[in-house]
Amino acid sequence: MCGRYAASRRPEDLVRIFEIEKWEPEETLAPDWNVAPTKEVYAVLERPLKDAHSPRPVRQLRALKWGLVPSWSKSPEGAARMINARAETVADKPSFKRAFSTRRCILPADGYYEWVTGAGERDLEVEGKKKRPRKQPYFVTPADGSVFAMAGLYEFWRDRTLPDDHPAAWWVTCSVITTEAEKAPLGVAPEEGPHSLADIHPRMPLMLTPDRWDAWLDPRHTETEALTGLLAAPSEGLMRAFPVATAVSNVRNNGPELLTELDGPEVGTLF
Repeated sequence: MCGRYAASRRPEDLVRIFEIEKWEPEETLAPDWNVAPTKEVYAVLERPLKDAHSPRPVRQLRALKWGLVPSWSKSPEGAARMINARAETVADKPSFKRAFSTRRCILPADGYYEWVTGAGERDLEVEGKKKRPRKQPYFVTPADGSVFAMAGLYEFWRDRTLPDDHPAAWWVTCSVITTEAEKAPLGVAPEEGPHSLADIHPRMPLMLTPDRWDAWLDPRHTETEALTGLLAAPSEGLMRAFPVATAVSNVRNNGPELLTELDGPEVGTLF
């Protein structure tokens, strides 16, 4: 799954990396090293510009709310539960099917966090001595330092309780697509700890390599079979993972120090 990630790149850098054609500076977001559900996040998407003479899709950098609300929802209350969409079912699930067809996006990140329960903590839980075992967070990121381009979907939702001219009448929300975690060795693995992403968690965000960006973003591509092919896992060995401070477990903590690589886990023996 993907329940927390880091996104600290400047919008100017994202404009260059993704060859953005339109970006509104008023949508600038502060660097965020602890992105949690319902926060605003950057998304790269393509759609025709409003009131434009040409129907040509334009690549844009937008600020969207993380937690997808389907257009047919009566309320946005379930948004926090729809932060992820499974690659295996995204083309069929009613909540994601329409967005998968024409409203796909890329959610740029530095990487994502995932938590592992320590062996000692698990033993205490089994013995009934601890109801909530401490977990060790790991940060997973491209081994070469490049942007982590997470496959995503976005959707529009109209709040019918507000007038048309109200600034909050329309919600634009998004979801991260996840897939099975890699079982192959990490590109860079810690000396002590997980040697594959599957050792950390059975799911992971689907990373899109640059050769897939154009096809994924183009809303004119609607053929389910072709789109499903883009959901294949990238080449193995592109990622690294390392332990970080348990401070990241508190969403109120936010700063570059959260990405500091520890010499070893804080929560005892893990593997």
